[in-house]
Amino acid sequence: MVSFKNFNVHTQRLSRRAVSLVLFLILNCGLSSPVKAEETLWTSLISGKPDIFLRYRFEYADDNRLSLKEAYASTLRSAVGYRTADFYDTSLYFQIQDVRVVGDDALYNDGSNNYPDRAVIADAESTEIQQYNLRFGGLPKTIVTLGRQQFNHRTGVQQRFLGDVSFRQHQQSFDAARVLSLAVPQTVIDYSYFWNVNRIFGENNPLPDADDFRSNSHALNVQYNAWPTLKLEGYLYLLEFTSSTARHFSTATSGLRLQGDKVIAKDLRLNYAGEFAHQQDYSNNPNAISENYALAEIGANYTVGETLENVGLKYTYERLEGDGDVRAFQTPLGTNHAFQGFADRFLITPGDGIQDHFVTLSGKLSGIQLSAVYHRFLSDRDNYDYGHEWDFLAERTFGPHFLAGIKYAGYYADSNTVNLIRNDNTGQASDLTRFWAYLQFSY
Repeated sequence: MVSFKNFNVHTQRLSRRAVSLVLFLILNCGLSSPVKAEETLWTSLISGKPDIFLRYRFEYADDNRLSLKEAYASTLRSAVGYRTADFYDTSLYFQIQDVRVVGDDALYNDGSNNYPDRAVIADAESTEIQQYNLRFGGLPKTIVTLGRQQFNHRTGVQQRFLGDVSFRQHQQSFDAARVLSLAVPQTVIDYSYFWNVNRIFGENNPLPDADDFRSNSHALNVQYNAWPTLKLEGYLYLLEFTSSTARHFSTATSGLRLQGDKVIAKDLRLNYAGEFAHQQDYSNNPNAISENYALAEIGANYTVGETLENVGLKYTYERLEGDGDVRAFQTPLGTNHAFQGFADRFLITPGDGIQDHFVTLSGKLSGIQLSAVYHRFLSDRDNYDYGHEWDFLAERTFGPHFLAGIKYAGYYADSNTVNLIRNDNTGQASDLTRFWAYLQFSY
């Protein structure tokens, strides 16, 4: 396996040169073209496009770990942004975000409000600049973005390694230089260098590294779409976190994924995915890590009719290896709420790793998107039971701007002796129930 230890010194130098190159391109490309009468800086500033996002959410949590009290969070997320029109193929974007408690904030522990006896709901009050960036589109089929930004490497909710954690009221953003290119036929190349990660716990959180991950990291994702029923994806994540409390997340991860779908009968589609990745310690990580990740998935979707529009059934197996203590495959920048159950019991992979067998039944009935998921969790090391979980979701859109939904998650821990001894403090040996009801508006 290739070692990335010596590579880090060179990437730090290259990253500084890359940022300088991006600035040079943005400031100089296209400036030799004659300026049209209407193409002035002022008209580009005033003829842009605003956006707004509002989401009210009620969340309930009952965590049996350490005899915590039940938690109730009533919060409103407001995000307002504005993107200018292009000026020499360059635009500016600015977004401010506010999270407010509606009611009594003493009814849950947001990680910073001094109520440690309550279950954790990670939606703290704060107002902050969520995004501010400069985007240049003057290169052939390529967009360069510099500054604070949100991005994902996969569509939908499947951001296993890098995502914006859009489910939380605080969303994850990156202070980064990003290049997204379609210049190679049938290929999407997505590279970013980021020096800071703005995390989901709010910028006023006093806990170490809760507000930010100071970083010197590279992320490369390449997707090849030459075939109508199959997509190939390769990726490399070189994550370096500079603080002493986050260095154990400094890792080098490389992997390959294939996924596709195929019509196998009238109104019936087969979908499938397979993935493998290897992770090792990188840069300043004080621990020796060499762990693997694997996923296998197969499902089918059937188009029914008007009232019951469709129904789907899917089986997924996901494995994140662990050899005990801190030697486990981690995904600290992923949208991890979408994996290992909505209850969020496994946001950080346990030291013994995890094997997740889950079955998903989904459908759309009278415009309502429905899903029911059953998870069975086993450790990777020693193969003992963590527990099982039921997840339910119902969502419906109302016109182009409104969405309403409810979610439920019930994690039921196994009481075997190994689970109780090894995981009593980390939570895997304790039951956890969560419920959400939400209404959102986007424009």
